[in-house]
Formats: sequence, C-alpha cells, structure tokens
Amino acid sequence: MAKVLVSDKLASEGIEILKNSGFEVDCKYGLIPEELKNIIGNYEALIIRSQTKVTQDIIAAADRLKVIGRAGVGLDNVDIEAATKKGIIVMNAPGGNTISTCEHTFALLLSLARNVPFAYNSLKNKEWNRAKFKGIELYGKTIGIVGLGRIGKEVAKRALAFGMDVIAYDPFINEEIAAKLGVKLMSVKELAKNADIITVHTPLTEQTKYLIAEEEFSLMKPNALILNCARGGIIKEEALYQALKEKKIKAAALDVYEQEPPENSKLLDLDNIIVTPHLGASTQEAQVNVAVEISHCVKDALAGRAIRNAVNFVQLDPEAYRQLQPYINLAEKMGKFIAQWVQGRTNKITINYVGEISSFKVDPLTMALLKGYLSFVMEEDVNFINSLDLAKERGVKIEQVKVAQEEDFVNAIRVEVQTDKERKLLAGTLFANKEPRFVKMDDFYLEVYPSQYMLVISNWDKPGVIGFLGTTLGEHKINIAGMSLGRRAPKDVVLTILNLDNPLDEKVKEKLQKNPDIVGIKFIKL
Repeated sequence: MAKVLVSDKLASEGIEILKNSGFEVDCKYGLIPEELKNIIGNYEALIIRSQTKVTQDIIAAADRLKVIGRAGVGLDNVDIEAATKKGIIVMNAPGGNTISTCEHTFALLLSLARNVPFAYNSLKNKEWNRAKFKGIELYGKTIGIVGLGRIGKEVAKRALAFGMDVIAYDPFINEEIAAKLGVKLMSVKELAKNADIITVHTPLTEQTKYLIAEEEFSLMKPNALILNCARGGIIKEEALYQALKEKKIKAAALDVYEQEPPENSKLLDLDNIIVTPHLGASTQEAQVNVAVEISHCVKDALAGRAIRNAVNFVQLDPEAYRQLQPYINLAEKMGKFIAQWVQGRTNKITINYVGEISSFKVDPLTMALLKGYLSFVMEEDVNFINSLDLAKERGVKIEQVKVAQEEDFVNAIRVEVQTDKERKLLAGTLFANKEPRFVKMDDFYLEVYPSQYMLVISNWDKPGVIGFLGTTLGEHKINIAGMSLGRRAPKDVVLTILNLDNPLDEKVKEKLQKNPDIVGIKFIKL
C-alpha cells in the first residue's frame, strides 16, 4: 500500500479520493525543512501547495518518492531538475481555477458596466444620485479578448450568451478554430480600435509584457472599458493611468498588478477604476477543484494507469533517457528560440530528425520542442505530455520526419515553422561534449550557443556595424558574451547573433534600430 504525504492544507475532497483508492494518507502541515527531510523517505507521493519547498536536499532524501503533486499551477517551490534526475514525476493542477477566474472577470465587467461599486459608495455616504451612475448594457457590445486559452475561451462563451460580439487576439489560434468558437481574430491594434470592452487572458512573457501600452490606448474608444484578471504587466500601468486620468477611456478593472501588493500605485487614487486583491482563483470551488484534480493525477500515476499534467515526464527506460536527454535539452531550447524569432500566426511546424538520431524514439524530442515553443504564448502550463495536444487544439499542423541519411551533421534536429506571414528554419546539433549549438538559421550557416539572453540582428554587411553594436551595448553596460556571424555573400544582408550577459530594454533596442544599416532586430530570452 503506497503512502502519500500531504504537507500543505488540502481540501478534504482530495484526501478522500486518495484514501478511498487504498492509499495511506498522512496530513502533516507546517513541517520545517529538516522535519520534511527526515520523513520524506517513507512516502511514494508528496502533495503540496505553495508553502512547502521541495528542494534538492529534500529530493535527495526521498528514496521511495515517485510523484510530487502541486495542488495549483505554479511550481516555483519545486526543484524540477533534481526531481527529474531522480526519476520523480512532478505534476500540477492547471485547470482548477479556470471557471473562478472567468467568473471574476464577469463580476468586474458587470460592476464596471453598471457602476456598482461607485454607486454603492455614494449611497453609503447618504447620497441619492441615480443619473450620475447610468450604466451600459453588455448586449450588442463588442468584447475583445486578448488570449484564447482555457480562461479566454470560457469568457468568450459567456460573452456570446450575453449577446455580445466577440473579437480576439491570439497568435496560436487559427481562423477555423476561432470560427467554431464564434470569435473573429484580429491584431492587438485592430482589437483596441474596435472593442467596446477589452479583457486580458494571456500569460506574462517577453512577448506579452506591455502588450497594451500607450499606442493601444490611443486607438481605443473614449467609452472603452478594460480589464485584467491575468497577470500584472501585460497592461502597462503607467499608460493605463494616463488614459484613465485624461479620460481617453472610460474605466478599468484590475485584479492583478505589476507589483503586488500595489501599495504605491497611482491607479489607486483614481475614481474610474475598480481594484481587487488578486481574487481570480479565490473561491471555495477552485480550492476543491485543484485538490480533486491533483489527487486523481497522483492516484492514477501511483497505480500505473496514466500520467497527466506532468511537467517533466518522458516515458523512456533509463538508458534511452540517458541518450536522449542532451537532445531533449536542445529541442526545448530550439522551440523557445524559434517561437520568439518567427512572426505571425502559426500554421504548421515540421520537425526533421537527421542522421543517427532518426533511429531513436524521437517523440519525446517533438514534445520537448513543442513545450518550448508553446510556453511563450499560452496561459496553460505546457508540459511534455500536453504540448502536442495543445498545438493541435489550436489548429497547428505538426509533421515529424525521420531522415536516416546524414546531411551537414552526423545528427541534427531541423525545425521549420510556417506562419501566415513567413517561414523560418532553425537547425541544431550537439557538439562532442554534448553542448547544444544552433548551426543554421534560414539559409545562414553559423555556430550559436543558446544562452539566456540573445540578440538576433539582420544587417547590411558594411564596415562599422559590428563596432556600432558593441559601442551601443557597452554604453548601456550590456556585456557581449559571444558572437556568431552568418553571411551568404559580401555586401549582402548578414545575420548577426549576440549572446548577452544582461537583458535588453526597449530604449537600447530603439537606439539600435535607428541605425539605417540594421534591417531587423529581435531580443530573445531562453
């Protein structure tokens, strides 16, 4: 009989699922690290929330542990790499708060539309001023949804039920899928111009940070309402403050903030904004949902029935995993890179496995590449198990090809992404020391080490351009850790890849773009 340790408070419904399945369940809350380390060796499964820190030391002592389950989404408190090396499955419960966040969005939307909190405060102050709080109907209005993931889709369903017209921005949903949802796709700027109401439901990534800023607010209708129950930083708060203060838009509602708690935010001083303290997932039902979801996942994993919501699981024997692990790492980095490099809505991803690697079981490599690719654009927690299904759900065609004959390298992974705007190709391989390298980008051959911060520059092959790049970055204390140059012919456009020790802010990027010899520039974070 497997033993399960629950170290953070879990809804009783989840505990009953485990007990009724024949497991021995110990609920021991508030353990200090040393206490957890001393007892973890007695258990096959550990269920946590956010309080317990599952560090490398804890995992090293977990000789019997097979599964770590997080009743919630975030896994910042789990050393996933250490768990993976020890063969421990790490899983979470990403779907438990979908409805609660969706409904909180509508609670804020209806409150904005009918001026509920403002009228409430007025009446509590013994005022009776009905004319001041005349609202609007949702029926017939156009709602713009930024992000059509789990929560965005639920918002769309309810908006349609209210008789609203639904438009959306999501680079990973194609026209056919959107049409089935009753949604019309458009760019962020088109959405800002056409929507009466805008609501955000996308993750915070390098691509979505300040997705709605000064330019987008300048395009909005003067009576527009905007809401954010996703992540702080998707809407630029300074731009929102100016838009509300200057009455460029009518009102806003926020549940999330760039800094939490937002004690010093100027937004709190305005009288045309509703604010709540990150309550999107704070319902009794959501807490029960995540407990039930993770308990079922842990139960099935221990019983050998299924692996769901795993963030690190690849079904391989130890020897095969040892051989594939460096390629899994390469494939995930390639996915992350090309997702940030390519522009447009993704239609098709073709992955070629060339040379000796084609004889391996390559499905885990495809999963890893898609995991890296999707993780930058989706609100779901993308993992090895669900990456392929999530891509197909969004109408992205996935083609996997094995090419036994060697080409430029003994082993290589070549991925080609086709969007509605362009086609991009990236090839990668491993050097003798198992270090990953990108060796071809479109028709440029080069040698690039994938690092945390990278700058991809298309520039004319002229004297002084490289010097300009070095001088400009140096002036802003950004160190160049490495450089690779690919060119087809002298005086043609070349591809310059810089490895940086520091992130690149917008001001530096704008300064670089002003050089007439620089054709294009992309900052990429792995």
